Amino acid sequence: MKIAIIGAGPAGITAAYQLVKKGFQVDVFEAGDCVGGMSKTIDLWNQKVDLGPHRFFSSDPRVNQVWLELVGSDYEMVNRLTRIFYKNKFFNYPLKPWNAFSNLGILEALNCGFSYGWQMLFPDKKTAETFESWVIGKFGRRLFEIFFKTYSEKLWGIKCDELDSDFAAQRIKNFTLFEALKNAFLTDKSNKHKTLVDTFAYPHQGSGIVYEKMAEAIENNGGNIFYHTPIKKVCTEDSKVIGLETINNEFYKYDRIISTMPITRLVAQLEEVPESIVEKANSLKFRNTILVYLNVDAVDLFADNWLYIHADNLLTGRITNFRNWSPQLCGEEKTSILALEYWCYDDDEIWLKSNNELINLASEEIRKTNLIGDAEIVNGYIHRVKNCYPVYNKGYKENLKPVENYLNTIEGLSVIGRYGAFKYNNQDHSILMGILAAENISQGINHNLWEINTDYEYQESATITKTGLQKKHTENATEFFAE
Repeated sequence: MKIAIIGAGPAGITAAYQLVKKGFQVDVFEAGDCVGGMSKTIDLWNQKVDLGPHRFFSSDPRVNQVWLELVGSDYEMVNRLTRIFYKNKFFNYPLKPWNAFSNLGILEALNCGFSYGWQMLFPDKKTAETFESWVIGKFGRRLFEIFFKTYSEKLWGIKCDELDSDFAAQRIKNFTLFEALKNAFLTDKSNKHKTLVDTFAYPHQGSGIVYEKMAEAIENNGGNIFYHTPIKKVCTEDSKVIGLETINNEFYKYDRIISTMPITRLVAQLEEVPESIVEKANSLKFRNTILVYLNVDAVDLFADNWLYIHADNLLTGRITNFRNWSPQLCGEEKTSILALEYWCYDDDEIWLKSNNELINLASEEIRKTNLIGDAEIVNGYIHRVKNCYPVYNKGYKENLKPVENYLNTIEGLSVIGRYGAFKYNNQDHSILMGILAAENISQGINHNLWEINTDYEYQESATITKTGLQKKHTENATEFFAE
């Protein structure tokens, strides 16, 4: 059986890695020049950096076992420090009550408490259909305005009352202000809510090393990875895949195809798709990311791994300080690389700016935060990522579900990954999708891959510690803010 995998991000490369270990002939087609997708690591100014903060945490033993067999002992447990920057003050995330109260001031704190109490006493009887109404129902309006609204609208480019509640339900689930306060004072940290994980495993050479090692194993076991090879079309006959065609009009025959390309592009490139399905697929939107890397001539700027920027006078939404992840990333260099993230659509003004304009913008904004003091910015670098965040605009499921149903009718086709399945995945979700897609082929199982990162429940629970895999009884960890 010959298998093609479109895309070498975490989901696709994991599927290929699992299949070659079972003896299958696998070809991976990657449009870019390396593996890892959004989780790759790049070399920059004699240091290594990721595409923003990509922590790894999973409670699924299958995911963790794959990760550990690749990384071995070449990782460390990072003590997470992330804060929210709001009105020139830093709020701990997860919540620490005294820090929040002192930064807000007594009047604002009372206002937040009153807003929450009012919401609990007089809840909105209507079903929470939007992100805004969902969060207000859990935290009250004032906390929504302070800690959710600005950041979320930067990320998604739409108002919070236009964002589907699915995003909140998927990321926050049953988390409430009461639970945040309880966790802040909790002595037994094993019962912390999944959004509050405060340590995570991180490879010494960056998150991308996991996928680089997968690629090496694939090629060593007879698989192929074709770089700079975008796919023009997935070819079908009688609702069954027969192969694919590359951008160079070369046809390759395959028995099975696993696609991680954006679901919108896949549908556009399939043959004989009903017009109604094409229209629904075209209504689905992705958000782009611009990463502006600044090389700052200092080593002790601030202690955070990354910061969430809720300031409405700044366009950037998140700032990562790679010096605070693993010392091995920095080598012998005595500078700090910061990454400022900007989210946009193709036709937004910021996406059309030149690299120099973006470096100047980020330099001005980092100065406004006072995070780097008078330290010199010695260099800048731009990395653009298209179609990286699936936008859960209100009612998106009405368009997505028919597309899912149609793709399920095509024999031999599996659709996975953040882009492919239109799921706001973290690394662990995409790795799991790859594992289960491979099992569907190699073991004849029928895992519903669309359920991953929605209703899928792990049968066992374990997590990575400094000594390896340890069984636990907590839920799978996730992150509310963007990853």
